[in-house]
Amino acid sequence: MPVVLDPDAAAVFRAFQEAGRPPYETLTPAEAREFYLQGRFVSNPEPPELESANPLSIPAPHGAIPARIYTPRTLRKANGLAPCLVFFHGGGWVIGNLETHDVVCRALAHEGELIVISVDYRLAPEHKFPAAVDDAISATEWIAANARQLGIDAARLTVGGDSAGGNLAAVVALAARDGNGPDIAGQVLIYPATDFSKQHPSHREPETSILLTHTVIPWFSNHYLTGPADIDDWRVSPARAATLAGLPPADVLTAGADPLRDEGDEYAARLKQAGVPVAYRHFPGQFHGFFTMGKLLQQANVAASEIAVWLKALD
Repeated sequence: MPVVLDPDAAAVFRAFQEAGRPPYETLTPAEAREFYLQGRFVSNPEPPELESANPLSIPAPHGAIPARIYTPRTLRKANGLAPCLVFFHGGGWVIGNLETHDVVCRALAHEGELIVISVDYRLAPEHKFPAAVDDAISATEWIAANARQLGIDAARLTVGGDSAGGNLAAVVALAARDGNGPDIAGQVLIYPATDFSKQHPSHREPETSILLTHTVIPWFSNHYLTGPADIDDWRVSPARAATLAGLPPADVLTAGADPLRDEGDEYAARLKQAGVPVAYRHFPGQFHGFFTMGKLLQQANVAASEIAVWLKALD
């Protein structure tokens, strides 16, 4: 489909080009992590004031998973307990951490009037698939099991994330449906990776090779996967799950100039066909990664506000 960047998105893209920042695929994972981390100072908006943002250590089979729990000043409490969004950051399973998505989590907590717990899952290539999946599932299960002590209403537990984090949120929802829970009230999938086959047309359009370029995607996937056979595993490609029926309501966001656009669009359509309530929002003039750039892109703040409204409507 024709892609025309919004003027502010086009200006941001030009700035990235003029800065001469090296492509991630030319860097080591450690170098790429540092570049991504430093970028937040340029692109993140001012964070809202919260009641607290505290470290959290989540026990898991391999050892503790670092996390951060955000509590806004206003909470939608029922019987003294608040809803919670378990958030998984993006970054291709290789980069990103609690700091890169700190402002996004603060904004969602503030506007959604709910607790947000950001999970710092293990990264590749030091920890290849399924380490990130195992951490995401373990963290969600622990939060649900300890909900009352955390001030959380277990019946209003949602999962979400952007890009790789959207993939992990989708996988957690599938795993909860097919296992022994926990019950998931909703899933927020922000330009999620859902099919590692890379066969959708948006993976081949020149206009989508912006920031998340066509050449960097293999760099991420090669670091994350143990081999080509992983692609068919629903824990890598949730679109390969046998059925999407019985999943919790979904809020799916896609961007026009994004190689993951078509797989996110298709996943939303398949969820709807399976009888899952879906809110689908498309930002035609934005590129992959725009959601964390609220200082530069007003549409990022619009997206966060719309997600917060959707989360409130789940009650």
